Amino acid sequence: MSNMISRAVLKRSLSLLGLAVAMGSVTVSVTVSAAQAADTPVAIGISGWTGFAPLTLADKAGIFKKNGLEVTLKMVPQQSRHLAIASGSLQCAATTVETYLTWNASGVPIKQIVQLDKSYGADGIAVRSGINKITDLKGKTVSVDAPGTSSYFLLAWILDKNGMTMKDVKLATLGPDAAAHAFIAGQNDAAVTYEPYLSTIRQSPDKGKILATTLDYPMVMDTLGCTPAWLDKNPKAAQALVNSYFEALDMIKKDPEKSNEIMGAAVKETGKQFAEESSYLRWQDRDANKKFFSGEIVTFTNEAARLLTEMKILRKTPDINTLYDAKYVK
Repeated sequence: MSNMISRAVLKRSLSLLGLAVAMGSVTVSVTVSAAQAADTPVAIGISGWTGFAPLTLADKAGIFKKNGLEVTLKMVPQQSRHLAIASGSLQCAATTVETYLTWNASGVPIKQIVQLDKSYGADGIAVRSGINKITDLKGKTVSVDAPGTSSYFLLAWILDKNGMTMKDVKLATLGPDAAAHAFIAGQNDAAVTYEPYLSTIRQSPDKGKILATTLDYPMVMDTLGCTPAWLDKNPKAAQALVNSYFEALDMIKKDPEKSNEIMGAAVKETGKQFAEESSYLRWQDRDANKKFFSGEIVTFTNEAARLLTEMKILRKTPDINTLYDAKYVK
């Protein structure tokens, strides 16, 4: 249906162009360009994670549209996003860096083109008051999302840094939202979650405390990736996606109040609430992206591959050089 509409718009624009030429006007050429750009749609899979909010801002504030993109943001659970990509319902997705290892290894190729955020306390482990260090989690029940998610990997990473494995704890599989609410309701000994859900635990100190976050273990970072087939076919649209993200960051700097209201509304929060939660992460501008893609991505991905292999989540490590393309951030 959308293609039929696009063709109709283009046909009408061409008719107007002919009329404009006859009248000695060339201003309608802008309309033709916009109509042609709208013929390249892209569906992006995301979640309610605060770090993805600039993509929502680019959508709601018309930045994508201004740059000639017809973007559809779809809320898809992290563990299912690669399935949506494989089915063709998504061309791009936002997720954590280590996730690209498992997606590509499972036969779903997707290439990172821009780093979105780094967590600075926005992901963490909440525990009951009697648990004072990571090793105290031994034998305890921890609610955490399923294998293949950032929360699961965060728990494995932190345990590994403390000489433990996932076998040392009892797992209760719950998504980040459900894990936080279950913890507040008194269920389980610990919960792994992220913003905005982690703040609900911060606001309930009588239920427990935050034992460790990405301030202590800086390992959660997100990127936007697209399928190689889509990138090869739509290089200009891919560049427009990256440029739109950086423009959204510029808008946040220039008009933080309006930006926070827009991003907060998308997750049913006030601008003030959203501003508080987003203070626990850092969105990555173009300079930060250049640094990330010049070496940080390889270093981290190699360490992540080691851990995922030890956990038997990753059977074969894909060529890391095929997991990203740095040209879009230069």
